[in-house]
Amino acid sequence: MSRFAKFGSKAWLLWFIGSLVILLAVLWGTVLLREGNEGNVNLIMGNPSGATANATNADNYLILRPQYALSYNRDKGIPNWVSWQLNQSWQGTLPRIPFAPDTSLPASWYQVTPKDYTSSGFDRGHTTPAADRNRTEADSKAVFLMTNILPQAPDNNRGPWEKLESYCRELVEQGKELYIIAGGAGLGGIGEKGLKTTIASGKIAVPASTWKVVVVLARPGLELRGVTKATPVIAVIIPNEQGIRDKDWQSYRTAVDEVEKLTGYNFLSNVPKKVQDVVESKADVR
Repeated sequence: MSRFAKFGSKAWLLWFIGSLVILLAVLWGTVLLREGNEGNVNLIMGNPSGATANATNADNYLILRPQYALSYNRDKGIPNWVSWQLNQSWQGTLPRIPFAPDTSLPASWYQVTPKDYTSSGFDRGHTTPAADRNRTEADSKAVFLMTNILPQAPDNNRGPWEKLESYCRELVEQGKELYIIAGGAGLGGIGEKGLKTTIASGKIAVPASTWKVVVVLARPGLELRGVTKATPVIAVIIPNEQGIRDKDWQSYRTAVDEVEKLTGYNFLSNVPKKVQDVVESKADVR
């Protein structure tokens, strides 16, 4: 007598339904992992710090959105890095909107508010810029969440940092597709009220410098296969301080290897190692 006959058709049906539920759960979990991490368009070049979406990983907490991917640092109250794709499909004309706390953070975590920056001497500096994500209301809301923001000296934010942001959009207007990752490093920036290591009564760390890595592809759709030893890769490290507003972003160009030394991250980790070694070792001088 078979196992199913012994226990009857009802038991067999329950076993079948249970097995099907388990199978669907496994498959759905695999799809979510692929689409949310490995297949996320903003992480095509790699996850440089190995960030994970686990609340116990509070200093390297992965947040994935259609608009960008980021590693958030709960104790610093700022992103470690933010990574995003940029091409013409992301660009629009929507106006700037108010900043807002990120209510998606784990319930026990402090949610940085726009008021935490008030009278601090530092700008609410976008990591993924507002003008890179202004095609839809959802895109605009995502980049004005405080998890995408870090304290920037006004002369940095409105000077070479903004000039590089604008240059990246000029490349996109030419038909290029960019993969960008940016963040802050070190501790202690010089804002309008002098040197500070934190603001908001210690809730938000102030980085000593800001950095950015930009992979420039000839056209959209190439993704990883478009990265060769000849691919332009822009890298900058800009001091987070006053007095630099009139400086060009080009004066802060460096090699990706230098940004890796500064941050401890592994950029372009999905790119073949032989290609990485070449494009990361030299500063773009275009």
